Amino acid sequence: MKSNVSEYQRPEPAPVNDYFQRRDGAQFAGTHLLIDLWGAANLTCETAIEAALRDAAAAAGATILAVHLQRFAENGGISGVLVLAESHMSIHTWPERGFAAIDIFMCGGCDPYAAVPVLERAFEPETLEVNEQRRGLVR
Repeated sequence: MKSNVSEYQRPEPAPVNDYFQRRDGAQFAGTHLLIDLWGAANLTCETAIEAALRDAAAAAGATILAVHLQRFAENGGISGVLVLAESHMSIHTWPERGFAAIDIFMCGGCDPYAAVPVLERAFEPETLEVNEQRRGLVR
């Protein structure tokens, strides 16, 4: 049997769904939003905070795997995290200053920006600042 390796065309490997995103000509692991809320409400209510984070995750199209909130008795502040199949969301509140810091890191087809209006409605901040970082930027 005669064989000529050069005549054999190997198929391209099937693309692996690694959940990297492609946007504006860039490829990266995920979008990380850093959100600062000033003059915010509902910063001491665990029930309201959990509902806001769950609703925000749903609006972004994320899958919640676990939720943990922790109250700090000395000032009533709350820290919490939602572990997502697509990464995470976290919150840290300083009710004595009316401030909350929220991180949203998502990969795949989720839209973290869709969570922002949900959080704005839930916490009613006087000011809201969003900064974006693209994590794992392929160079």
